[in-house]
Amino acid sequence: MLSRVAPWLASRNETGLQVRVLGSADTRVLRALADEDVVANVFILAHLDSTGTAAPTSGGARVFGVFDGGTLLGACWAGANLVPVQLAPGLAGYIATAVHHTGRRYASIFGPAETVLALYSHLEQLGHFAHEVRARQPLLTIAGPPLIEPNRQLLVAGMADFDRILPACAAMFEEEVGYSPFLGGQDYYSRRVAGLIRQGHSLVHIDAAGTVVFKAELGAVTADVTQVQGVWMNPDMRGQGLSAAYMAAVVVLARKLAPVTSLYVNDYNARARATYERVGFEQVGTFATVLF
Repeated sequence: MLSRVAPWLASRNETGLQVRVLGSADTRVLRALADEDVVANVFILAHLDSTGTAAPTSGGARVFGVFDGGTLLGACWAGANLVPVQLAPGLAGYIATAVHHTGRRYASIFGPAETVLALYSHLEQLGHFAHEVRARQPLLTIAGPPLIEPNRQLLVAGMADFDRILPACAAMFEEEVGYSPFLGGQDYYSRRVAGLIRQGHSLVHIDAAGTVVFKAELGAVTADVTQVQGVWMNPDMRGQGLSAAYMAAVVVLARKLAPVTSLYVNDYNARARATYERVGFEQVGTFATVLF
């Protein structure tokens, strides 16, 4: 995309661009754009599979698109988070200006690193300052069975497990971002966890004592790709070399839904990266996350 857009940027007048919120009539072109990279764009593709439309949601989330005439050059989901879709870094300023003018605040930006960092650079100039910038997060995939034997105790969770899974999810969130997901109320995060369980996208091992030993979620799922999120091992069980077998089990269960399993990980998390490599994950790109 960058190679196609960059030469144009140097010579075309900025007034030739149009930035607008996508509607239902734009669904086909948004999907075609996202299909250019089904791994990087699994979030928006899962949304389109679920809703069938690019139009704004009832909760106020919307997709901004950058157009040159009738051609959609790039887009960005703007809900609780900002998620670029095949957006060249050189176009990030147009999206930043548009989302800034909405007056909304966003919890994060995540996606391909170069574009995420470009978006944040423009938003910072507009007064949006990050709590943390994770500039390099290897994007990993595995397209076949895991390289090691999976731990068969990992199962798809049911709603009967909700009361045990929710505290584990909250603990993982707080470890990952530094604050509780229950700030401002427990309802939204609880609904999110319950929704993943109902969809069959919550994976957990609960031992005989009722303790969550390991859990992970398939945060975005399409027919092509699943994206693993929320990987968490009970602190009492860490350091025993158990994580790789659990992650192998995640892959086995995820492959029942889609042939490719993906995730992204902080580059400084050497232990997690080594675990994923043992399982058979390989790097296919680099993400970044900006936390506000």
